[in-house]
Amino acid sequence: MQVKTFTGSSSGEVLAQVKAEMGPDAVILGNRTYRKNGVICHEITAGVERSTQTSQHPSMDAMGGWSEWQRDWLQIKEQLFALMKPAIQMSRLTPRQRVALEYLQREGVCDEVSLELYTRLLAAPGSSVLECLCDMVHVKSFGLEDWPQRIHMITGPFGSGKTSTALRLALYLRKIKPDIRLAFINLDCLRGNGRLVLRHWAELSNFIYLEAQDAQTMQTIMDKASAVDILIIDTQGLQRGQTLQKFLEAYALQGKDIAVHTTFTPFCDVLQTKEFLQRYKTTHPSSLIWTKLDEAVSYGNIVNVSNEANLPISALSFGGELQETLAPATEPLVWRLVFKRQLPSREAATNPPRRSK
Repeated sequence: MQVKTFTGSSSGEVLAQVKAEMGPDAVILGNRTYRKNGVICHEITAGVERSTQTSQHPSMDAMGGWSEWQRDWLQIKEQLFALMKPAIQMSRLTPRQRVALEYLQREGVCDEVSLELYTRLLAAPGSSVLECLCDMVHVKSFGLEDWPQRIHMITGPFGSGKTSTALRLALYLRKIKPDIRLAFINLDCLRGNGRLVLRHWAELSNFIYLEAQDAQTMQTIMDKASAVDILIIDTQGLQRGQTLQKFLEAYALQGKDIAVHTTFTPFCDVLQTKEFLQRYKTTHPSSLIWTKLDEAVSYGNIVNVSNEANLPISALSFGGELQETLAPATEPLVWRLVFKRQLPSREAATNPPRRSK
């Protein structure tokens, strides 16, 4: 490993030196701030692996070096934001704006998002916090109009409620269009519990249930299900080192008319969330579905993840039952959840959202 120490008058300047000389694969090994001749100096020691063996195995480097770099970068960002906080003059905001921003910070909205929101409020005097937040967190309600794709893939980490979300989406579509022809395709054939639950409820609800173990089986299923209106694909969670793009290629789904909906819970930590966003990244139309909302105590992380992913929220899921426990997302529902901790009502989970004229 090549190791070098960089110094400068600010942390940002030093990080720029590290990136320019050692590239994006550099790992932060240490950092400190000291005073020299009355001047504050910032010092960062960074290292990068230059061996041929590492360059021939990028997946190994991604699993090791990349996670270390992410962890160190998050630590440096925390220090940078700690230094910047005194420069945030809350007195420059209106009383309403100040109260809202302070509340969001207590609810778990991270410093990075808080700073961006603060900057937006200063740049647009008189604007409300909600106006700025709506520019940072997008909403696109799940439904046949906004999501016209024939195939809907449900992805997400293990334990995030993919299977129950798939069933809830199907039941919601049946509610708004009783004559819809819908089929489930289960790609998680090795996990018995989820498999049995999906098959059981599909049969009870008179939905078609199918299984695919590989690309060949998937193609056969696609051919047989040509008369079906909607296909909902339930997937397994991806392990470390796997990506959704590779998963789609393995099942010959890349390039098809698919909408990908990734399930997230509000209580994932920052480092894990960033890893998941990279793991489930895709070029297909995508959305976030927030699940297990009734188990969370605060919802600031919804703002963090939605802003980081730059993906719209399509649905909100809550409760232990399958019926009437998933609501298509709307801006009022999202912000009532964040600011009032108010879960969507049964009515919101039953009726499609009204479209603004």
